[in-house]
Amino acid sequence: MVENGSRVVMEARDIRSALERLAREIVEQPVDPNGLALVGIHTGGVFLAKRLETLISKKLKHSIPVGTLDITLYRDDWTRLHTQPVVRATNLPFPMDDRDVVLVDDVLYTGRTIRAALDALIDYGRPRRVQVAALVDRGHRELPICGQFIGIELKTRSDEQVNVLLKEKDGVDRVVIEQAAQARKA
Repeated sequence: MVENGSRVVMEARDIRSALERLAREIVEQPVDPNGLALVGIHTGGVFLAKRLETLISKKLKHSIPVGTLDITLYRDDWTRLHTQPVVRATNLPFPMDDRDVVLVDDVLYTGRTIRAALDALIDYGRPRRVQVAALVDRGHRELPICGQFIGIELKTRSDEQVNVLLKEKDGVDRVVIEQAAQARKA
């Protein structure tokens, strides 16, 4: 569906279905469920990690820990992105050592966010294994990073932007592809 030059590629039911599949894939991996933890990357990844925890807990019949991670100051490009970075809270209410951690983000793009998240996680301990779950993988890697649990793979152009709208912050669940702001100005 196209709205005002934007393409809607996922609606609420598609996002729900993708998250249910991701939860199933995470549970089906050969991991001790007692050592599993989800860590959501601010901001979209935090909401998605909480949703995944709800789905995974139903499957496992017990809750798993969820943490939040701010990677702002770990990014190698933060000075280009913001003049005044917005630093959010990191909350990892469980020991990181020997855990199977699933990093959760909304969009997997260049790989720089995941690289920064890995650097940040190591400051809190030594996980046994770290895997990546993302609702959207849009390609265009700049670093050798991949996701193990992917909701949808999109073929995008570099002059496009993928926006994941979530009801917790935007009032609606939707994934939209738009022309990037700098490309619209040209």
